[in-house]
Amino acid sequence: MNEVEQLIPHRPPFLFVDKIVSRTDDTLVAQRTWRTDEDFYKGHYPGAPITPGVLLCEAVFQTGALLLASKFAGQGTQSGVPLLAKIENVRFRSPVYPGDTVMIDVKIKEVAGGFYLMAGNVKNGDKRVLNVDFAVAWKTPAGQVTI
Repeated sequence: MNEVEQLIPHRPPFLFVDKIVSRTDDTLVAQRTWRTDEDFYKGHYPGAPITPGVLLCEAVFQTGALLLASKFAGQGTQSGVPLLAKIENVRFRSPVYPGDTVMIDVKIKEVAGGFYLMAGNVKNGDKRVLNVDFAVAWKTPAGQVTI
């Protein structure tokens, strides 16, 4: 099990972060290579595949979860899961193609009432791919069933 899988509950085929590149107390940079054999490329779009924007956003949100999990590690506060509470100001700037490797950068802007207000961006080389602001809470959802 790699470091990413040790920190967050996401698993393939819904894990969109390959590795952690760097981190500080309030930032984390991760990397993801979008493999040409990923199943969603068959339908988005046949003959001219691009990575769905919603999955690029999910990669940012998972990177935010990694940042929180790494902050909580060793503090005994890591029970539960990261819950996305808010998404704002999403801007898509350029497409990501099968085989591209992107860098995902997330930082905590503020903590308010148990919510972590964060900013994330994705870059493909020197090109900015997307920016998004979002909020995450780390908790056990009421009624969650362990599978």
